[in-house]
Order: sequence, then structure tokens, then C-alpha cells
Amino acid sequence: MNVSQAVESRSSIRRFTDQPVPTEVLRTLLEKSARAPSGGNVQPWRVAVITTERMPVFLEHLAQAPAQKAPEYQIYPADLKSPYRDSRFKVGEDMYALLGIPREDKSARFAHLARNYAFFGAPAGFFCFVDKCMGPPQWSDLGMFLQTFMLLAREAGLDTCAQEAWAMRSEAVKSFAGVGEELMLFCGMAVGYRDETAPVNTLVSDREPLDVWVTFP
Repeated sequence: MNVSQAVESRSSIRRFTDQPVPTEVLRTLLEKSARAPSGGNVQPWRVAVITTERMPVFLEHLAQAPAQKAPEYQIYPADLKSPYRDSRFKVGEDMYALLGIPREDKSARFAHLARNYAFFGAPAGFFCFVDKCMGPPQWSDLGMFLQTFMLLAREAGLDTCAQEAWAMRSEAVKSFAGVGEELMLFCGMAVGYRDETAPVNTLVSDREPLDVWVTFP
């Protein structure tokens, strides 16, 4: 698989099979991903892996943890404006249409959102943390690391879903992972094999045409 094929075939998978992911495969992919660029070679990513073997233990821990009142950070701007707001709204509506969940069925929509906190059924995953002393440039570095991992996962025949929703369960995640207070949870990453029969996995999110967001001054 070349890079273009990995980019084109990568998508946010929201239903996985129960086929296990070998821990050694996760180790290899993470080690390769560390070649991602970072300003000054700071390498700000810190990662806690939930292996296939440990996933049931983690999910039980999560079920017993108290609810969290606020997210670790503000996931979206409070006053997200067009066209960004429009893109976010449309992909959500497209996803729920594939799931057959109408707007008025709020309980079904909340139930689907809650599946974030089971990694959408993925057999493995990891959490990406960043030291609270870091700034926006280092958060950018996290994105490059995560994208590198997702493309390498496609090369290895795996699928992923990057999940900022875990910012709403950061306290439970950090207590399980045993990380220090100096770290902030950025996101989770579901890792596994896509369920080819699940309609939600056919979702293809729109992209704005080039002339909307590129200029050649």
C-alpha cells in the first residue's frame, strides 16, 4: 500500500470486529510513528496503550468511575462559525442517517455517542497525552504523530478512530493509566479491524473544494 492509498482508505471507523490486535503490532506501529516531525524534536506525545488483553479491565474501571463535570479542554470553539459549523453539522447528520437514527430520537443518538467510551467496540486502543507546559505548536505535533500512526495502521491492514470525546472521561483514564497530574489527555485512538457489514463504516465525510481554502497569491 502506498501513501496515497493509505490516505484514501483511512476513515474514522465506528464499528469493529472482535479480532484481537497483537500487542507487538501496536508496539511496532507506535515506534514507527515516533518518526513523525516535531518542532525542535521535542516529541511531546506521551501514550498509554490499552491492549486487547487489558481492554475488559479498562472498560470495567471506566464503568465504575464517577461522571466528569467538564471536559479536559474545550473540544470545539464555543461560537463555531460557518463554514466550520456547517461541516460539523453535516457529517453528524450523514452519520445518523446511515445509522437510521432521526433527529428526534435523542436517546438513540446519546446511546451511539456513548459508544465512544467503549472505543466503538475496538479490541485495542491508546490514549495520547501532552504535558500541560506545552503550547499550541506541540499540540500540532501530536496531530502529526497521530496521523502518522493512522496511515501506518492502514498499511498494516488495521483501522482506527481518533476520539477527542475521551476528554470527557479524562479523570477515569488518567487514574487507570497512572499518569501524573502534569499530563493532559488529548485524545483516544481506537485500533482494530473494521466491521465490513456495518453501514456506519461506509460514511465518507465531505471535503471543501481546493479553491475554498487555498490561494496562490
